[in-house]
Amino acid sequence: MPTLTDPTEVAATVLEMLRGERFDELVTLFGPALAATVSVDTIRVAWAAETAKIGGVEAVGPTVLEPLDAGATRTKVPVTGGVGGLVVRMVIDSAGLLQGFRLAPPEDSAWEPPRYAVPRRFREREVIVESGSYAVPGTLTMPKGGRAKPAMVLVSSGAMDRDVTTGPNKPFKDLAWGLASRGIAVLRFDKVNFVHTEVNHEQGFTMVEEYVHSAKAAVRLLRQEPGIDPDRVYVAGHSGGGKAAPRIAAVEPSVAGVVILAGDTAPMTRAALRVFDYIADLEPGKDFHEKLAALMRAVEVTESPTLSPETPASELLFGMPASYWLDMWAYDQVATAAALDKPILILQGGRDYQVTVADDLPGWQQGLAGRADVTIHVHDADDHMFYPGTGRSAPSDVERPNHVDAAIVADIADWIAPESKRGPLARLLNRR
Repeated sequence: MPTLTDPTEVAATVLEMLRGERFDELVTLFGPALAATVSVDTIRVAWAAETAKIGGVEAVGPTVLEPLDAGATRTKVPVTGGVGGLVVRMVIDSAGLLQGFRLAPPEDSAWEPPRYAVPRRFREREVIVESGSYAVPGTLTMPKGGRAKPAMVLVSSGAMDRDVTTGPNKPFKDLAWGLASRGIAVLRFDKVNFVHTEVNHEQGFTMVEEYVHSAKAAVRLLRQEPGIDPDRVYVAGHSGGGKAAPRIAAVEPSVAGVVILAGDTAPMTRAALRVFDYIADLEPGKDFHEKLAALMRAVEVTESPTLSPETPASELLFGMPASYWLDMWAYDQVATAAALDKPILILQGGRDYQVTVADDLPGWQQGLAGRADVTIHVHDADDHMFYPGTGRSAPSDVERPNHVDAAIVADIADWIAPESKRGPLARLLNRR
């Protein structure tokens, strides 16, 4: 194949290779740093997962170019599916090699406020969450009114923006606006690996760098904010953020309590295989043999007792560095939560196939049994994002317009501020 240097042509070639599942050819376009951390198998599994969410690829839009330093170009290529879309983001250097590559949600998602949000009751402003050299931007949603307010830091899973934008949905914005409507301040922020994408592939990167530093800084920012009660600042984490929430509270003593939203307790490698089986069962006509083989190879290396800091990230699940997995294997989220002298609220969706009632919730129930300050609620109709629905949930569900269940907002608000149960606003919020 002739060498291409024009970023538009390179981007078009990458999309052709993705659509044709020519992943072996695609990695030949990677620069050395990207090639060392992202494997053929990683791309194969990620492309299958993301295109399943959007109902397959139906169209590819024009490439958007953004010049960078040293002759590099950032490109964005929109991809439209049957029920949603995604953006293939790349950084292409002057030699036509990819120095960055990511499958991201679309940036122009048409979000509408949920019925339980009452914008006149709060205001928002942009903030910077300082965490060493990896500061991230965020949004503070502040209820109006004179008395000191309780507050919540929201912590998402994966490399997500502050709203956890997926298709037309923004579940963290739902939560922020819903809770602020009931008098609870909320700080949400872009994840460090969303803003500083290079950290995902740095050796030494762990859950601490992904979750803890930014969350600690966010808690301390809230405690210094006028109008917020510094003794009532809570942390709520979703999925991987839920797993990390006890760790955050353990190292930040000022945290008043922890909310775990669909927090996993099963090993992530086992969960990845379980999710694969679930999706394959949803789509029995598709041949998943090659993708399963790739996933199994990555799981085997990631779970190996010989895993070491020198194991290449390209051989590991999700292309995360060995440091990340070694740290994760050493972390026990349930034991960490059990050792906390803080109240804990655990919320779980009954239709969640990623973090499940059968495989993950028993870990919390057994490890925290007998604790009077632990509250667990299962919402049978909710999926992993706490969107209510019926029947089996599917990856493509996140691309359909939806909002976080009003009952989830009510659970959190009533747990943090029981006084919010009273009044007409609470009745509005609890309407289903």
